[in-house]
Amino acid sequence: MKLQNYFQDPSSLHIGTEPLRAYYVPCKEEAEANDADMLNASRAIVLNGDDWKFKFYASYHQVPEGCIEKTADTTGYDTIPVPSCWQILGYDHNQYTNVRYPIPFDPPYVPDNNPAGVYVKEFSLTEEEAAQKIYLNFDGVDSCYYVWVNGTFVGYSQISHSGSEFDITDKVTTGNNRLTVLVLKWCDGTYLEDQDKLRFTGIFRDVYLLVRPADHIRDYFVHTPVSEDLTKAEILVDLDLCGTPAITAKLYAPDGEFLTAATPTDGKVQFSVNTPDLWNAEHPALYTLVLSTPEEVIAQKVGLRRIDIKGNVIYINGVNFKIKGTNRHDSNPFTGAAVTREQLLTDLKLMKEHNINAIRTSHYPNAPWATQMYDKYGFYVMDEADLESHGCTTLYGSKSEHVDMGEVQYEESYGYLMRDPSYETAVVDRIQHLVHRDKNCSSVFSWSMGNESAYGPNLEKAAAWIKSYDPDRVLNYENSIWQQTNTDYVNDVHDLDVFSRMYAPVEFIDEFCSKEGKKPFIEVEYCHAMGNGPGDLEAYFERLYKYPGYIGGFVWEWCDHSVYMGKTIEGKDKFFYGGDWNEEVHDGNFCMDGLVYPDRTPHTGLLEHKNVARPIRATLLDVSKGLVELDNKLDYTNIKDGFTITYDVQKDGVTTLSGTLDPVDCPAKEKVTITLPFAVTAEGNTIVTLHYLQKEDALLTPAGYEAGHDQLIFSTDAASAIAAVVKFSGAQTASAASAASAASAVAVEDLENELVISGTAFRYVYDKWKGTFTALVKDQKNLIAQPIQLNIWRAPLDNDRRIRWEWEAAGYDRARTKVYATEWTQDEEAVTVTSTYSLAAVYLQRIIEGTITWKVAKDGTLTVTVDGERKPVHVPLAKTPLPKMPFLPRFGLRLFLEPTFADVTYFGYGPIESYPDKHHDAKLGLYTSDVDSLHEDYLRPQENGSHWNCSGLALTSSDHRSLLVSGAQNFSFSASRYTQEELTTKAHSFELEKSPYTVLCLDGYMSGCGSNSCGPALAKEYRVDQDKLSFTFTLNF
Repeated sequence: MKLQNYFQDPSSLHIGTEPLRAYYVPCKEEAEANDADMLNASRAIVLNGDDWKFKFYASYHQVPEGCIEKTADTTGYDTIPVPSCWQILGYDHNQYTNVRYPIPFDPPYVPDNNPAGVYVKEFSLTEEEAAQKIYLNFDGVDSCYYVWVNGTFVGYSQISHSGSEFDITDKVTTGNNRLTVLVLKWCDGTYLEDQDKLRFTGIFRDVYLLVRPADHIRDYFVHTPVSEDLTKAEILVDLDLCGTPAITAKLYAPDGEFLTAATPTDGKVQFSVNTPDLWNAEHPALYTLVLSTPEEVIAQKVGLRRIDIKGNVIYINGVNFKIKGTNRHDSNPFTGAAVTREQLLTDLKLMKEHNINAIRTSHYPNAPWATQMYDKYGFYVMDEADLESHGCTTLYGSKSEHVDMGEVQYEESYGYLMRDPSYETAVVDRIQHLVHRDKNCSSVFSWSMGNESAYGPNLEKAAAWIKSYDPDRVLNYENSIWQQTNTDYVNDVHDLDVFSRMYAPVEFIDEFCSKEGKKPFIEVEYCHAMGNGPGDLEAYFERLYKYPGYIGGFVWEWCDHSVYMGKTIEGKDKFFYGGDWNEEVHDGNFCMDGLVYPDRTPHTGLLEHKNVARPIRATLLDVSKGLVELDNKLDYTNIKDGFTITYDVQKDGVTTLSGTLDPVDCPAKEKVTITLPFAVTAEGNTIVTLHYLQKEDALLTPAGYEAGHDQLIFSTDAASAIAAVVKFSGAQTASAASAASAASAVAVEDLENELVISGTAFRYVYDKWKGTFTALVKDQKNLIAQPIQLNIWRAPLDNDRRIRWEWEAAGYDRARTKVYATEWTQDEEAVTVTSTYSLAAVYLQRIIEGTITWKVAKDGTLTVTVDGERKPVHVPLAKTPLPKMPFLPRFGLRLFLEPTFADVTYFGYGPIESYPDKHHDAKLGLYTSDVDSLHEDYLRPQENGSHWNCSGLALTSSDHRSLLVSGAQNFSFSASRYTQEELTTKAHSFELEKSPYTVLCLDGYMSGCGSNSCGPALAKEYRVDQDKLSFTFTLNF
């Protein structure tokens, strides 16, 4: 098909489109307008539906010329739903790529084999409708499209995530009409839409006609200045009219009360509001502005709020508010980028439940109705333009220099398109589309000009336009920190209101926010939530509350991106990611980086965020007096107005008391000290847990919903914890089971390679050259299926993806034990076996070396102490040793128990998985579980299900055997059906095969999770990086 070459011409972005305007829903009656949705508005003819005809072509050159005619035969076309993404429907192929462009870098040109889809939709108009103005609207089409109505060319447009409107009044007739749309997969705009996501194509957002009177309101801009003392506000409306309609305006309070009416003067409407009910994310109060003409009514929700920047602090309504946000893509495994209102509402409910108060629309505007939902439900929105061109960094020979602690980063080609004059109009146009559409949305506190495109004159012109058109919002653009090298050009960032970057180490925040004369700091991406993580949320929140100039950030990101591909024979869901479709260019599972799984099941990382971002924080000040400090972390809400605080008291895992505190009068951002209304005896493991329950129903969360908790630990005692584990598990200790034979001596048979250690009812075999027991037989049953192992490896977390290279280079994944000598001694109470050992991999030096000491008591109890030292290698004659090996993933033991050991009781942090840096939603207590339930089924398998800071553990079997574990220090453990080798090698959870064992890992040391998949390196305090390591476990079978 011969097409006008608009799709490869950055000077022809929109042909036949209407001027930009705000998104609104015109209606016929005021009663309808108040809660109108475009899908059911009386002045909209919604073209969404499952009756679109569709034909896919591998190249637009294959599209027949006559397909655009009104009478074109659609025999052989498929029938599909719209909105939709054609890859989800089985056309073309799926692809995930992050930075690299899916096409050669040759702007503005794209490949000739440019896939195309022809869409045909029949619609009817009554005589009354056809006599009015008819506007055709597309809210989102990827990547560009040509439009015909009844065989007549209407126009062309692009910008996938922004809408376009066409006046088709003179193209339609009474009765049947035909809409034909040709969508191309790539265009010159593809170079500006290189977002980190699955690449979908098609008409993926609403399509509708607006039937409007000839005289109507075309556009309006609502301004809401609020006095500095917050006692007065104005609502100023700039009107842009089509024709000369008579207009009346009404204003209603958030509770629906009619306040006043006004008529325009010189195209403007003005209202004054005394003692305004101000909008914020905790209290999203919305006034209703009703604009009426004789034939049409538009209702606009208006939030009154004041934004100020003073020094390095941003204030909303006079408050140094804090962003506790997430980045959100349009992504659903069943519908792709074609997200419905119901799907979004599910997301927003989950966000509110987990104390997320802000959304960055990464990296494009969300659907227009989505921004209105953010207004309604109370989210601070950083509204981002559909702009990302980080693929420019991959040009051959180009270099970039990233400096963790630097305020400026350096690049050569990153900002190529932001400096290319031929793309100036396209860049500015995308930002203008964003601002015009969402300018009346109160949730939008900040415009973001895009993502990861570096900087240059094109963006500077866009920034200047925004500041001239809408100076009242915060202007952000993170990539302005990238300065081009090999040029005299210096970035001009004076129009940007904030300093912004992503994945800054916390040390950078400390340094930046402690300096004078800096702009407010917003971290647009942080805490990369990929797989088992993030583990560093608490460190960032500590800075959030410490520095007024650290406004907060947006976790990367909300959901795992994937495509649902059915079920396995065993009935497991299959979710695919990059590489699963054999793409030429892909980035694997890097798109699986969300706080929720694709099906919206929360990751444990989301639970971590919930409690790190809890509305109240409690600190135990005085154990003897029961003094507790309550710190209100909300920005606007008094504790007594927002929450009821309940408590329960547990001693050794048993609840002994529960109740409700009196209402706590503590204003937002303040602290109070209370005395607990009950006496607490600090003995054993005594823990008071405070639960923060929502006092009243909110729009998305009910009264009584627990928004967070704190544990006040009055006392801990390992012996009491172990006793509780024994009691609740029913574990039989060796001392109890063998009391009658306790006096029996232990016999030792010293063979050439083995020690056979026997007592009444047990026989243990120790391999002198492996430094471990190869058999533990108790009551004629072998307790272990393989030799006990020293263990330093873990199946790499997604957040280990960088350090993994070093771990594997150091041989941690294939370390072998070498025993140099084994000695044993015996006294009246026990046999003690000591082996000197090292761990090393083939062709590499020692990883760790030391001694393993096993003590076998006469009742069969095993106590093992492992001492290790990590020594540098000194090369003869060299002045300095070789570099130290990387920190260890873990250091402990691995046991392969019979699979009948299926039930677990432990005293530690649970019931969800917990790690040294990721345990803030877990609670210290007594827990029971079956082994299968301890597994966290990450879609890309990895280390999971560990429990941190445990003082006692019991595994029990169906045949009444048990293993009781304690340590000289608290420890971590995991019990799983899967080996770490299986978790390391398999790419998908649905590929996992269970081992014939219960695999028990006992860890004296476990490294944290961090967020190094894209963020900073794991904090040093959470690394197993000590030179000397030692742990002791007691195993009581």
